[in-house]
Amino acid sequence: MADRTAFAIWNGGLLDGSGRVSLDSSGLGTFDVSWPRRAEEPEGATSPEELLAAAYASCYCMALSKAVVDAGGSDAHFDASATVTLVPGTGITKVALKVRATVEGMDADGFAAASEAASQGCPVAGLFKGGSAELALDAALA
Repeated sequence: MADRTAFAIWNGGLLDGSGRVSLDSSGLGTFDVSWPRRAEEPEGATSPEELLAAAYASCYCMALSKAVVDAGGSDAHFDASATVTLVPGTGITKVALKVRATVEGMDADGFAAASEAASQGCPVAGLFKGGSAELALDAALA
């Protein structure tokens, strides 16, 4: 079992308040958060949605690396970009992942099967399934 911990503080109301989030388990730092930076332009701050996007992209790549090796591929390289869309007043409406890969010993059909296996095996992807957000996966060999 691996527990990971983050800590958040918040002061004030939603629109005029601000806070900080720290990545306690890794010690990688503390980041500012505020509603204007979350709903508009980040300007040096992060948001829950950006942290979710980072978690999804990295988790999916790990799951994909396993699926590729299990299917006989090797020397894999993935470029993954995740976008989590927040519509204020509605919530998270879309989670999109785009992956481009180079893999030795695997054709497009094999990679498509590995991509689907990774989608099923990624614990972060599992958090999004069954929710109200549209899930989009665009995975292909480069």
